[in-house]
Amino acid sequence: MTVSAELELESFVLLRLGERRFAVAASQIAELVAPSRVFRFPHRTSKIEGVILRRGRIVPVCDVAETLIGKKLTSRRFYLIAVRHFGPQTEWVALPVTGDCELIHAEMIAPGESDAAQVAGWLSHAGDVMEVLNLDALTPGPEDLLAEAAAAAAADATLEAQP
Repeated sequence: MTVSAELELESFVLLRLGERRFAVAASQIAELVAPSRVFRFPHRTSKIEGVILRRGRIVPVCDVAETLIGKKLTSRRFYLIAVRHFGPQTEWVALPVTGDCELIHAEMIAPGESDAAQVAGWLSHAGDVMEVLNLDALTPGPEDLLAEAAAAAAADATLEAQP
């Protein structure tokens, strides 16, 4: 491999959700941790399962499997703690994964016009072609949570107003 070809390679973490594998840019990963207690709250949104405590931080747990593979995860092996950006701020988010994670170096192919917003690009590794995830689009930010909470409150108010 030439020096110029090596310079085009980026680092990615491969993760498994059910039977499928996805990639996240390694620069977005804070750490990989064993599953811990998830604190759940009665007034949470459907996109946030609860929170875990990690290194003095409250980290929201977002099970993105339903969006990506069409079903919620029934087993978890690890939490991938990733960095999510919204506006000028960053926040940690915990993504449950079902299998081992792997660090690789590959060249990312840009997403197509018809790709979903959560697709940051594509890469090929060991005979598989997989999506590189755009965590900013995939995980909910404050604006998404406020909109969902407002919609839920409006629905509750409508139900209470009915005779």
